[in-house]
Parts: sequence; structure tokens; C-alpha cells
Amino acid sequence: MSEDKNELREMTIAFAVEVSDVCEDIKGCRSYVDQVIRSAASIGANLFEGRYAQSRADFIHKLEIALKECSETEYWLELLHRKNKITEEQFKYLNNTRSSIQRKLIASITTAKKNAANS
Repeated sequence: MSEDKNELREMTIAFAVEVSDVCEDIKGCRSYVDQVIRSAASIGANLFEGRYAQSRADFIHKLEIALKECSETEYWLELLHRKNKITEEQFKYLNNTRSSIQRKLIASITTAKKNAANS
């Protein structure tokens, strides 16, 4: 397994834990909190599922789902921020981390698609 893949997997786990930790202190907006925790954790879950993909196309599909979950997480973080349930500092930190994961996912998808086209 490449170092980049390990790094991305570790990033997704750490991100899910950080989102969960921030959400522990939020009072109210339970549905938003539950959604952001689910979508943040789903990024890594789909990435991990990709390890056992049945084909290259299935692997790419799992990465694309992880990317969609990454985008959804951005939405829920924005809602929590606008509702003043997370601070500006928390929002910026979590969203910057999410953005880094998103960029790595996009790069991985691009590489996987290029490799699929060349095989």
C-alpha cells in the first residue's frame, strides 16, 4: 500500500474523530450534528471499502462516494457554523482539513481513472 493511501486513510480517521469531538459539546441541532458525524465518518468508510473493491471501476466508485460525502460534510459544517453551534476557528480548521482530504480524493480518483484507461 502506498504512503499516500495510508496518509489519506489516517487523515479520514482523524477527521471523523475531530468532527465527533467537536460535536460532543453542541447543544441542540441534533439532526445537523448527527448528519455531520455520519457524513464525516462515511468519507473514510468508503475509502476503506475501496480496499476490497471487486474491480477497478468499483474502486473508483467507492472513491467517488467518499468525495460526495466530503462535499456533504462541508454543507453540514457550514450549517452548524451559521447556526453558531461551532466557532469560526472550529469551522475553519475542520473545513480546511476536509478540503485537504477532498483534494487528495480528487487526485486519487484522477490517478485511478488514468490507470484504468491505460490498462
